[in-house]
Amino acid sequence: MISCSQTAIMSSSLRFIGTGNAFCPPGRFHSCAVLDDSILIDAPPTILPQLHAAGISSASITDLMITHWHGDHVFGLPFLLLERRFITNRNESGRLRIHLKASGIERMKTICELAFPGTLLPVIEERVEWVVNDVGEVGQWSYERFPVFHTPATEPHGYMFRNSNRFTLLHTGDSGPCETIDQRRPEADAVILEMGVPDGAEFPHHHRPIDIVHVAESDPERTFLITHSYASGAGFETGFKMPTLPPNAIQVEDGQKYHLKPGNIILDDGNVKI
Repeated sequence: MISCSQTAIMSSSLRFIGTGNAFCPPGRFHSCAVLDDSILIDAPPTILPQLHAAGISSASITDLMITHWHGDHVFGLPFLLLERRFITNRNESGRLRIHLKASGIERMKTICELAFPGTLLPVIEERVEWVVNDVGEVGQWSYERFPVFHTPATEPHGYMFRNSNRFTLLHTGDSGPCETIDQRRPEADAVILEMGVPDGAEFPHHHRPIDIVHVAESDPERTFLITHSYASGAGFETGFKMPTLPPNAIQVEDGQKYHLKPGNIILDDGNVKI
């Protein structure tokens, strides 16, 4: 389950630098998470201000894990590469490892060429390593990429991460309820689930609050971190209101950081009570 601490010292961390869906509800950037302040999960269009707000230099990002091709998850790649090359990492030659399906390489190159013609393709050749394996390692984490239920043309996937301290994190990407998530959920210490649409929306490629309630109540000992939300952030009066969810389904906010250890997640803010 989840607890709070001001002084937790852990070897692994999970930071949410964005928690909104494609529409960026009030108080939320596009959904994006960072493991250990170095492993970026997706690159939304506003990735630079998101990293800046979190105090994370783009030069410290070693790996980018892409879940699928929708614009709110990859259109920030040109800006990430641009800042690394000309601002934060201009004197270094270290390569950014980008993990994705092989079919996405040309897509990413096309996005970068459209954004900054003639500028980024040489940067990609010199400073990007494409990693297309469905299993591999990033930092102290091993990972498995697996298919999920979302818009098929985007080749949607989630990631199962396991670190050297035996913490297991299931990141489901953008997806509606599906068997591949259910199969892996019992192994996870925590599950990152999206909640992209409100109840009443007939769109099976996203979780609704009713879907979150169902899975959280059926698995009360597991912690679910709810992101990619259609609802406004805490304290915002405009937009959709946050739904009521079970206590083990935490609607995370932009900027929240969690320390991870087997069977437990510690929120790095003693003023927040969950």
